[in-house]
Amino acid sequence: MPAPVSPPSGFRFLPGFFDRAAQMSLIEAVMATTQSAPFWRPSMPRTGQPLSVKMTNFGPLGWVTDKAKGYRYEPAHPETGAAWPDMPPALLDLWHKVSDYPAPPEACLVNWYGPDSKMGLHIDWDEEATDAAVVSISLGDKARFRIGGPERKGRTSSLVLSSGDVVVLGGDARRCYHGVDRIYPCTSTLLPPEAFPGGGRINLTLRRVTIPAMGT
Repeated sequence: MPAPVSPPSGFRFLPGFFDRAAQMSLIEAVMATTQSAPFWRPSMPRTGQPLSVKMTNFGPLGWVTDKAKGYRYEPAHPETGAAWPDMPPALLDLWHKVSDYPAPPEACLVNWYGPDSKMGLHIDWDEEATDAAVVSISLGDKARFRIGGPERKGRTSSLVLSSGDVVVLGGDARRCYHGVDRIYPCTSTLLPPEAFPGGGRINLTLRRVTIPAMGT
């Protein structure tokens, strides 16, 4: 049997970083956000195939994708045209504690994984500031997270993420493939069923998009 793959340098796993009360506060912020920036289902470039997750964003920029223009960051919701809501202070505080970066995040992608949702192996590489870590927060049902190396077909390792866990992809890990293999349904009671029919998992991903100006 092959030996387990060690996580790449710069990968940090912070289990239980947010307690139950803090998790509930973040979910309430997501619910408030969807009043002006509702979840929508993006599509893949070229093929137009819908993603299995629904998305929205916090912050001055939001990550979007569609068949016509592909992966990119935009200052407004693609369906409503409204600016994205501000990031909750708890997310900015998290960034300052764990990112080791001299400028604030500009985007927080909010992914809603249903019971059958997945996210294929990918690298977050649509940002200019690729020297900034990607900081990810798990809320709701458990998920199996997979991380490999800089080559798509390289060996990988996996771990189960629970509600309140934080993952930081910095250093070498920032350039490594990662994804979500599966969701474990009904492993959390965090998401209110009236707001999230079918339950699932919310993943918040903080990113710095632009390179900060000198002296900032």
